[in-house]
Amino acid sequence: MISPEAIKKKAKRKYEAFLRAVVSGTSFFPMEFSVGSRPKGYLDLKRSVTDLIYGSKAHTGFGYTLELETKNTRRHGQQSLPHHIFIENETDYLKLLGQEDEITGFKADVALIQSSLPQLREWTKRYPLKIVAHHGDWADLLKVCDYFLQHPQPNMYIRELPIAVHTKFIEERKEVLRSLLEVLLPEEHLIAVEGKGHTFEKRFSLKYREPLLSIRILDPALQVKVGFPIAEFSLAVSDFAQLPLDQSRCFITENAMPFLTLPPLKNSVAVLGGGYAVSLLKPAQWLESCSIFYWGDIDVDGFRILAQLRSHFPKAHSILMDKATYQQFKAIWVTDSKPDAGVPLGLPQPESALYMQLALEQKRLEQERIDQTYVNRFLATLKDSESV
Repeated sequence: MISPEAIKKKAKRKYEAFLRAVVSGTSFFPMEFSVGSRPKGYLDLKRSVTDLIYGSKAHTGFGYTLELETKNTRRHGQQSLPHHIFIENETDYLKLLGQEDEITGFKADVALIQSSLPQLREWTKRYPLKIVAHHGDWADLLKVCDYFLQHPQPNMYIRELPIAVHTKFIEERKEVLRSLLEVLLPEEHLIAVEGKGHTFEKRFSLKYREPLLSIRILDPALQVKVGFPIAEFSLAVSDFAQLPLDQSRCFITENAMPFLTLPPLKNSVAVLGGGYAVSLLKPAQWLESCSIFYWGDIDVDGFRILAQLRSHFPKAHSILMDKATYQQFKAIWVTDSKPDAGVPLGLPQPESALYMQLALEQKRLEQERIDQTYVNRFLATLKDSESV
């Protein structure tokens, strides 16, 4: 048999549905509850019925109404047993849950949202718990929404937006603002977002601090040709994508020290890939006209990163990631316990075979450990015009 505690729990689970009914103005009561099966023992039956009676509106002044009926039972004779349990109205329901103050604020917030921005009417029906969660914020949230309606692609940092809210307000409420703005703004003003990081800023054309990419120009003649005053520098991803370095050779390294120690090479630049951060290179269309050489650790991750790079630049060629180099430095292999997730796409047979060997033996050769003389000798064998 259901208990007063179970009735309250079931009632609470219907709270979101109740809020939706409030927004839409539809009837929600009475809210009915199944009595459940009767306990077999007399004492258990008596205790359950007594608990229901003393927990009911007749004794507490609010909550559920309990209707009893007299029944002849085979085991216990004539008994007065629960027949119908229901919550009659909103007042009883809210008092049972202790939500009277919350619903007052909720109704005021809904009225404010719908009167300020009628196009959010369906949103209020769909997300009533978001309205509750941000009680006290709605005047300022609507200010933000109104600004974006007037300036749908601000191209400013959040802190620069001329909205009369405190500087952290938008930063701390991105989730609900994204939900609102995606309803309010036309699709042509929304930017499709891939990957992670700064998704709110990207989606709504806001500035953000971009990751930096490091580059070295390895040929003084190339540096003069493009008019760069310095040979080594870091710049934002969007600026990197605009570099006038097409038709050059680009050597991408996984780690910093190999990047810093690449020797001078004709018509060449070096880029620090930073492991899986190679995906940041994708917007740089000038790389498509370059001969790309990737040098990473000879390990499972190194080949996964290579495959990721090739998903953006299919012609990228690996260097110093071959079986001969791996065997040459056997004395400095280290243990690598990373699990094998299957051969990545984009690896030709020699690379995929080495990948499987690395995964099986759980060994790796870090690129920083390879002797610099060996590296320089290999790079010297590349023809000045070599492409892939």
